[in-house]
Amino acid sequence: MIRSILLTTLIMASGNLFSQKLKTVSYQDGSQKLNGLITSNAGKKLPGVLVLPAWKGIDEEAKTAALELEKQGYIAFIADIYGEGKIPADNDAAAKSAGYYKQNYKEYQKRISLALEQLKKNGAISDKTAVIGYCFGGSGALESARGNLPVAGVVSIHGGLSKDQSRKNEKLSAKILVENPADDKSVTPDDYNNLIKEMNEGDADWQIITYAHSKHTFTNPESPDYNAVMAKRAWNHTLMFLKEILK
Repeated sequence: MIRSILLTTLIMASGNLFSQKLKTVSYQDGSQKLNGLITSNAGKKLPGVLVLPAWKGIDEEAKTAALELEKQGYIAFIADIYGEGKIPADNDAAAKSAGYYKQNYKEYQKRISLALEQLKKNGAISDKTAVIGYCFGGSGALESARGNLPVAGVVSIHGGLSKDQSRKNEKLSAKILVENPADDKSVTPDDYNNLIKEMNEGDADWQIITYAHSKHTFTNPESPDYNAVMAKRAWNHTLMFLKEILK
């Protein structure tokens, strides 16, 4: 009982912290209203990082990442990919929504591009921006590179690695870091090998780090897949990469 009360208190405190430090920024894709979140250092001239959340939309992992990035001297903006009134209610709805944007990748790239514009409008230095993403957002990070969006680099964290093989491999100008859990059943050997082929044919500056004994959502403390040791390493690798390309 006491443990339950303490956990509830911690969750409420965490929610209050987010509400104090992350501000809602509303923007548009045509008639669709989008509601992203920006860190409290918005307006300063600093390097910027766009955070692409997992398949259920803006979640605690994305918020935590944004706040931690702020501590490191970045303006962070969490993108709203689905839009107001279209946030998935459960895993089935999330799979359907994420699947739509994976299939209609140009629409996904457009939503990412609109979020990047908001990041830059809020002070991020234009040529010092990057994209990081979790799960579905990790797929989006790779789509940012494939779409040649104006970013210095991208980080895909337990993201989907595949793309439709009918799509040609193009030049990839953004530096790419892929953080791949070794036991992710959603990534096949063909997905992995095809991505390497794509990055090599695109003449990309790329790196894949594979995390042992880690399942799909290994960085998310709320997931049964959470691996605290490997999650910490992955975050440190993310920070090292961002420091190299943005500072």
